[in-house]
Amino acid sequence: MLELITLTLENEMDLVLAQKKASKLSEILKLSLSTQATFVTAIAELCRVVIDFTDTGVLSLGLVQKSNRYSLSGIIQYDSVKGSTISDESFFYAKKLVPLFQNYELADKVIIEIGINLPRSISLDQVKIKFLKDYFDTEPPISAYEEVKRKNLELFLIAETKDAQLRQSKYIDEKRNEFISIASHELKTPITIIKAYTQLALMGKEACSEQVRDFLLKIDAQSTKLRNLVQQLLDTSKIENGRLEYNYEEVDFNSFIQEASFLLTHLLPKHELTVELGASVMVKLDRERMDQVFTNLISNAGKYSRAGSKVVLRTAICKKGNLTVSVADEGIGMSEESIEKIFQKFHRDKQVVNGYSGLGMGLYIASEIINDHGGKIWVESTKDVGSTFFFSLPGMGVC
Repeated sequence: MLELITLTLENEMDLVLAQKKASKLSEILKLSLSTQATFVTAIAELCRVVIDFTDTGVLSLGLVQKSNRYSLSGIIQYDSVKGSTISDESFFYAKKLVPLFQNYELADKVIIEIGINLPRSISLDQVKIKFLKDYFDTEPPISAYEEVKRKNLELFLIAETKDAQLRQSKYIDEKRNEFISIASHELKTPITIIKAYTQLALMGKEACSEQVRDFLLKIDAQSTKLRNLVQQLLDTSKIENGRLEYNYEEVDFNSFIQEASFLLTHLLPKHELTVELGASVMVKLDRERMDQVFTNLISNAGKYSRAGSKVVLRTAICKKGNLTVSVADEGIGMSEESIEKIFQKFHRDKQVVNGYSGLGMGLYIASEIINDHGGKIWVESTKDVGSTFFFSLPGMGVC
């Protein structure tokens, strides 16, 4: 059937609307008044019975072509309720009005179809059929009720589309995370082997030329960088799947910083690192994960500031006994737009994409680790002046 009108049947207001739509269609087709009355009455009777039974009915009005002749058709479909359907006896009056009546089940739907043959004097061609289709597609609402009904349908379709997009996005994310996890695991072994053999070669008793040694040192450095990137990918996948593991312990934070000072200095060979520790406080943390946070913050401070500039690490205790840590640099700073997105996964500011390496995962991972520790992380920055990254952790008492 070539559908011209589609209407959901939910309540008695839809019965009135169906009558008006059927009447308008038969009028435009220039049917005789008696034929119009017969078709509209049959449609109204069907709609009344279906609306009394269920609110899942859908009415379609249109044309059916058989050979060179058309018939005016109305089809109603509804969901069967726990296997029960409307009996044929309920359609007794409608069946007497029209020559074509069918009532059958298809899958979980019940279909009711009626039709009347159009007189041969009504000549229909593709131009006239297109006119009918365009007319009912663009016809303004014939009542305030239909206007509300159309707006509700539009909102429903928008919600359905967004829901489908959300499901698709979730599926893509799951597959991407699965790929990242598998690829990261597969890459870790060859990287570890390359790094191990490189270090063995560097520690070997047999002398090698300065050029070869330089090559080995570069291979070792790049292997370390690649290993860190793979670890970031793996951690990102674990975060997305809620599988990032922690081994919490109570730690004197100042002692923790002092133990990590060699590592932190090593991260900034071309910068001046200053550590200013406030009163120490006991905190509950995972040492390895907190090392990741400092590695990301300190290495970023060095990456985005000129050689020889200062990087300052400070700790302080707030009035509530919580710990606040800051890492300040004298680097390129950030725009307001970038500040809002800096902790988002894979975010990289436009000004750094071409000039600085990275995948935009370090700060995302750091923020997730801090959040999982019950703290919060934020940044203050001025473009061309520098940035200060802060994070807080709940304290367990001053040492």
